[in-house]
Amino acid sequence: MTPDYLPFHPTPGKPDFSVPEGAVDAHCHVFGPEAVFPFAPERKYTPVDAPKEKLFALRDHLGFSRNVIVQATCHGSDNRALVDALAASNGKARGVAVVRPDVSNDELQELNRAGVRAVRFNFVKRLVDATPKDIYREIAERVVRHGWHIVVYFEAPDLEELKPFLLSLPGTLVVDHMGRPDVGAGTQAASFKSFQALMSENENIWVKVSCPERLTVAGPPYDDVVPFARTLVEAFPDRVLWGTDWPHPNMKSHMPDDGALVDVIPRIAPTPELQRALLVDNPMRLYWPEERETCS
Repeated sequence: MTPDYLPFHPTPGKPDFSVPEGAVDAHCHVFGPEAVFPFAPERKYTPVDAPKEKLFALRDHLGFSRNVIVQATCHGSDNRALVDALAASNGKARGVAVVRPDVSNDELQELNRAGVRAVRFNFVKRLVDATPKDIYREIAERVVRHGWHIVVYFEAPDLEELKPFLLSLPGTLVVDHMGRPDVGAGTQAASFKSFQALMSENENIWVKVSCPERLTVAGPPYDDVVPFARTLVEAFPDRVLWGTDWPHPNMKSHMPDDGALVDVIPRIAPTPELQRALLVDNPMRLYWPEERETCS
């Protein structure tokens, strides 16, 4: 089937910035291969194949040690490609799944054994059909019993309407891609201030300072997005995560060089302490807590 968005960069550069030892790419995906793991009939876009072998090769090329693989909408609630990648990672990957409302406890336990540590709720209207919030809340209450957290994806204009629901969810909440702020409006915009206030008032809310390639108005090297990410890293250093978003699904304007994306990191986390928190300490605390406990 013909993909309808740009393929990932075939030869990403080697970044100038060297990530700290043990760094985690905390937001990336695997797609297919379609012949083995078909895409969901209800998907809103068709990606190119982006199998686990390519992801792990990119991890090594960029200098990272681990991945957090996030189920994307093109695979729906069929997590087989995700689970396959986790099994092949030798413990170096954790997963964020998408599950059906009728998912059984046995299925949740199987996903947990595979390395899944969170469930994702997507509210981006152009990517998914609407799901009643009561259904999401019921799923959240079930998965937190396994020690999982909730990942949410939404756009800035929807934040105010979503706030009561987000605050009703149990456990830790991780917001994808800075809540997709309006970069053109600047960091003083009311919507971005509202998001910062939400995090300030709720210590269970984390954020991924990722995807400048999606948020930018100016384009590479993403100077317009850097102030947003740096603001969040400096304000909430113990609740920020970073990821490549490889293979950058549904991108139509340009396909980023993943090496260049890594070189954005020291611009948003300018000190070694902030870099280590962003890339090592925070994702390890959230996704591999048992290893931190063993080492303490």
